[in-house]
Amino acid sequence: MGERTQEQVHEVCEQACSILQATHDGDNLDPFHLWIIQEAVNGSLNEDGIGIFKIIHDRVKGGIYQRSWLHGIEHLTRDHEGYVYWKGSHVEHYSFGSKYEEEKKAAKELARRCRILESRGIKPTCNTAVWLWKDELMCI
Repeated sequence: MGERTQEQVHEVCEQACSILQATHDGDNLDPFHLWIIQEAVNGSLNEDGIGIFKIIHDRVKGGIYQRSWLHGIEHLTRDHEGYVYWKGSHVEHYSFGSKYEEEKKAAKELARRCRILESRGIKPTCNTAVWLWKDELMCI
């Protein structure tokens, strides 16, 4: 990646600040997207990364930004501290580190439990989906 002009640096910083301001200092950003913002400001992105940065900016600016689903599982999200949410309700905490496949397997199981709970009229929470969970026949 080549050198950036002072004007380009200023534009990226302005866009990054507007993203952060609109997302409660990045708290409402997907962790990967927050990393993209950081790398954009640092000038460390390749062309693909710059494209992702622009998409994030356009979506936030347009009011249509949505945090990515955890492992592509609808309704499952994670914040920057590793807390996992089902439809906005805290249901788990993950610290798998680089063990992607293990985390993906656990996320699929968690989503399965949350769907079962909802089908029975029970709100998925950390207690119902993890701590009090027995099995799908006697879920709590």
